[in-house]
Amino acid sequence: MSLSNDDQIKEIIVIGAGVIGLTTALRIQAQGAYRVTIVAETFPIDPKSSRYTSHWAGAHHVSHAYDDQRQRSMLLSDRLNIHLDQDTFHALWKLSEPGGAAEGCFLRHTQTEYHGDDLPDAEWLHYMPDFKYLESNELRGPAKMGFSFSTVTMNTPVYLNWLMSSFIAKNGTILRVSLQHISQLLERGTSPYTGAQSYRDVDALVVCAGLGARTLGGVEDKDVHPIRGQTVLLRAPWIKFGRTMTEADGTYTYTMPRSNGDVLCGGTRVPNDWYPIPRPEITEDILARALQLTPELAPPQTRVDREPTIEDLRPIIVEPGCGLRPGRKGGIRLEVEWVDAPTRGKVPVVYNYGHSGYGFLSSWGSANMALDLLESAFKTGAPADAIPASGVECPSENPGN
Repeated sequence: MSLSNDDQIKEIIVIGAGVIGLTTALRIQAQGAYRVTIVAETFPIDPKSSRYTSHWAGAHHVSHAYDDQRQRSMLLSDRLNIHLDQDTFHALWKLSEPGGAAEGCFLRHTQTEYHGDDLPDAEWLHYMPDFKYLESNELRGPAKMGFSFSTVTMNTPVYLNWLMSSFIAKNGTILRVSLQHISQLLERGTSPYTGAQSYRDVDALVVCAGLGARTLGGVEDKDVHPIRGQTVLLRAPWIKFGRTMTEADGTYTYTMPRSNGDVLCGGTRVPNDWYPIPRPEITEDILARALQLTPELAPPQTRVDREPTIEDLRPIIVEPGCGLRPGRKGGIRLEVEWVDAPTRGKVPVVYNYGHSGYGFLSSWGSANMALDLLESAFKTGAPADAIPASGVECPSENPGN
């Protein structure tokens, strides 16, 4: 039996519980006019696996939008500019402030970026606190230029669980479902999966399916593909700063400290590589590169009388890791289309996926934009010839961290 929806409360289902799905659900929920349910097959509380990419992220906030002005400032309408990365940084900076709502999930620190490629400047990062360019005598290895600033690193498993618990605490609902097609939610909401005899009609779907958007029925976006990343997590609580090195051939090495004393070292970026577990030879390569970039990773006592080696890092290895970033040809998909719902006409479906390796650093900005698309759809209603998607794609081939 269908229950009539309160005129002031609309039923929204968010598909996906990675950082994009959780953040988007929390943002929509905070608007106050929506009852939000997250439907997903995997959640942050589950054991780590390659099926859930967000666990394996670093993740520090270092924007990679330098190759695409539209990722930094995209025109949603003639009146509204959305700054995905900047919006997200300001949200994370506030959450991480002393006494902030999620202070324990973050480490504020100095981040230093070294570039051996042909990057001319870092204009897109000038808004970051304490930003400055490095002097030539401060450069390392093959770097031709560099810069530093203050930012945050997230302890991603902890932060993801904070997002989910915050959502649940505000009366959000989560439901574990192996969804085959979005139409399975349009006819009777979540009732086929809860066994409930009564249900509320779904007013909108928000698809944050990550890599799953490639195979999810009703979406089946073949532009979505994996960008495999591999990391090594070390226990090195003496490291309170972050470094990255981008070399001329594209090799990207980073060391990201976390608030709990761990340091994530990486990495690799390999499109269309589906291999689900760490490769030992890549682990060795990451350790070598990370030690060259940040020799301070070795325990302090080993650096008193000699140069550290990879062998000094082995006792502090917590685990190697591997994740499949949800890349997308053409970049992030942020748009809305109207689809048929049985007996009810058309329902808006908002798409918010394809963030590659920059999901965490654009999460709040993307959530803001998804909410704007949702509310605009409700305000204007379905066009007579609805089906073609409307919104903004964010072209970028940069795979992120």
